Amino acid sequence: MSDTAAQTAAQDAAAAARQSTITLWTLYAFGILVTVLRTYARGVTVGVKNLQGDDFLAWLALLLYSVQVPLGYEIGNLAHGLANNGMTDAQRQALLPGDPEYDARVLGSQIQVAGWTVYSCLIATLKLSMLVFFLRLTAGLGRRYRTRVYVGFALVIAGFLASIVAIFAACRPLHGYWQIFPDPGNVCQAAVSRPVVWSTFAANISTDIYLIMIPLPLLWGSSLRLLEKIASSIVLGAGILVLVCATIKTVYVIVDEVNGAELAGAWGTRETFVAVVTTNLPMIFPLFKTWLRPLFGSALRSTNKQYQAPNARHVRTIGGYYGGSGGTNNTDPRSWARRGPPSTNPITNVSFGESEEEIVNEVKMHNIVSAQAVPSTTPSKPNAIIVASEFEVSEDRRSNNTGEDSVQRVHEPW
Repeated sequence: MSDTAAQTAAQDAAAAARQSTITLWTLYAFGILVTVLRTYARGVTVGVKNLQGDDFLAWLALLLYSVQVPLGYEIGNLAHGLANNGMTDAQRQALLPGDPEYDARVLGSQIQVAGWTVYSCLIATLKLSMLVFFLRLTAGLGRRYRTRVYVGFALVIAGFLASIVAIFAACRPLHGYWQIFPDPGNVCQAAVSRPVVWSTFAANISTDIYLIMIPLPLLWGSSLRLLEKIASSIVLGAGILVLVCATIKTVYVIVDEVNGAELAGAWGTRETFVAVVTTNLPMIFPLFKTWLRPLFGSALRSTNKQYQAPNARHVRTIGGYYGGSGGTNNTDPRSWARRGPPSTNPITNVSFGESEEEIVNEVKMHNIVSAQAVPSTTPSKPNAIIVASEFEVSEDRRSNNTGEDSVQRVHEPW
């Protein structure tokens, strides 16, 4: 009877290991697909030559992800899910060097240390990519917006350094991480080491919440429709899912040091996958909208409405005004000498105070045009405002030598 029970337990363990392997590599394949889609979307939007730092950091993160996934696989394949934790003193004393289980536990512990290191580098790289994106998103909107992003950089780097120090300084000497007998203590059991678990969790929870809060005030301060604000908030705030996975993983490790490591490993796999997806999601969201628009029609298309402006002088773009001085038409050349040339569609549905307008490195964000072309049959009305949920940003670079304007259009989906 006992042999039957042991055989059943072995079969269950093998099935669980097989399922874990399938999940691990499936999520990895989707992670690659999401990163490729991000690069494709950015290439279509701005051109391959205009890819920015966040795009390259996304690929660096994919490289780190490609290291972490095999490490997670080998934990189960070579080490059979074993490490130097979850053992009694009698078991430790009875396990001798050269025994297959001994070697598996040593190897598993070493993979755990490498896994924590790669995990910390991966999460930090993804967050840095998001912050570089926020720098582009807030370009020209004022110093106080960019200061928030710089604070985010400081928090992410500080959290990363704290995690690395905890991994390599908590257990001294380092080989204590794969010591079997005598018991090295919780600090040197990498799979469940509380200094490592708490330091990485604290770094994640602080930076995740802060990164989510950077774009939301900007978004909700815009004149987008409520539904559009909610949809954009979900996309930009999807990082909360990473925080949920990290919290569940930490709870399993702290509550159950015997079996918690295995469950924490499964949630760690989900956490890194969700982190990869949520980091790339803002870039591929406009691409999905474009693909799905023929299927859902107007449900994914903003309603272009025209509203009569009572006084054109109060209509502003980001970085410039639309309309003439004193409520007259925009025919006075002196007006545009002070305020810059008019754009094709001079206003978006995002407006900011004058103190938040800024010209950075001679790049003026005044030429913002609707991403959806207005039909040619639309009647022309003076002082009309076209409202749309998507816009593209053009850079107006002025030449000092020829005096002519050289305009380079850079399409940004946000």
